[in-house]
Amino acid sequence: QVQLVEFGGGLVQPGGSLKLSCEASRSIDNFASMAWYRQAPGKAREWVATIAKSRITDFADSVKGRFTISRDSAKNAVDLQMNSVKPEDAATYYCNGEYFGMDVWGKGTLVIVSS
Repeated sequence: QVQLVEFGGGLVQPGGSLKLSCEASRSIDNFASMAWYRQAPGKAREWVATIAKSRITDFADSVKGRFTISRDSAKNAVDLQMNSVKPEDAATYYCNGEYFGMDVWGKGTLVIVSS
């Protein structure tokens, strides 16, 4: 059974930076694409960023220019670098991957934005 585990959540000040990591229990090279989603309290889960196996990336307009996503095959990990963090970035962040047609989700990591 393939699993995704998120790390790196915590408290960040507005304007600060935070790096989230998602580690897979299998080689990420077997994932057609990997993505980050987030869900704030009382809101629907929303897509944040995607990185394809080709390393082509795409971002939600709300984070474009501030967040980056990268894949590290050696670590079987996908990272989300969050810069210029805003209060509206506060949410539980979930890692998602497409693994041989299966939609795999992590359990999430909480990001709190506060001064």
